[in-house]
Amino acid sequence: MELTDAFWWFVLIGLGAQLVDGALGMAFGLVSSSILLGMGLPPAAVSASVHTAEIFTTGASGVSHLAFGNVDRRLFLRLALPGMVGGVIGAWLLTQLPGDTIRPFVHAYLLVLAVLILLRAFGRTRPPREVRRIPVLGFVAGLLDASGGGGWGPMATSTLLARGGLARTTIGTVNASEFLVTLAISLTFFLSMGLDHLEIVLGLLVGGMVAAPLAAVLVKHVRERWVLGAVGALVAAISGYNIVRAGLGMF
Repeated sequence: MELTDAFWWFVLIGLGAQLVDGALGMAFGLVSSSILLGMGLPPAAVSASVHTAEIFTTGASGVSHLAFGNVDRRLFLRLALPGMVGGVIGAWLLTQLPGDTIRPFVHAYLLVLAVLILLRAFGRTRPPREVRRIPVLGFVAGLLDASGGGGWGPMATSTLLARGGLARTTIGTVNASEFLVTLAISLTFFLSMGLDHLEIVLGLLVGGMVAAPLAAVLVKHVRERWVLGAVGALVAAISGYNIVRAGLGMF
């Protein structure tokens, strides 16, 4: 495969997206997909390429977080296994049904979570409490990640943080479990659609794997309030934008 000048843009996109994802526990797929679509690439090619690259970037990110002690192993299993099941079902549904109908409701839910996270960052919420029904959360997050695009991090990380999870272990565990979920989703897409655009995949994974250990160090040393504020602002901006765009699309 001959590499073009665009390859280095894909490397930069992968590096930036993984730096955000590894440090905040979300947004590799969302950031990279948004930029690639803005470059005029076909949506199907973007989805397949991003998920394939995420196999490697989430693997590198998960190992990095594990090495720095950011992973809660019990939470990892309760989150990842149901997430794989939801991811496979979501990937299959994406090839059968349009997912645009449910996306406004998902973004509205995430906007509420963003407000809760921001309130917690400024010390305005009740004391932390244990998150129940984690397997259900994993299943729904995996389903949305495959069918809605980029839903694993925003759904899982936002919910756990909003309900009192520690920023370091929440972000580390969500990133580590995302590897298994992404692997299941990518295999389903591969069996259904095949794989093309290898230059995009290679560029994203090279940039992402370079950024993964940097992000793991960042999340370990940055103050929790700053991380919570950044996560809340990111989710609020993304959700608000998509809600507005969906509303304008109705007129």
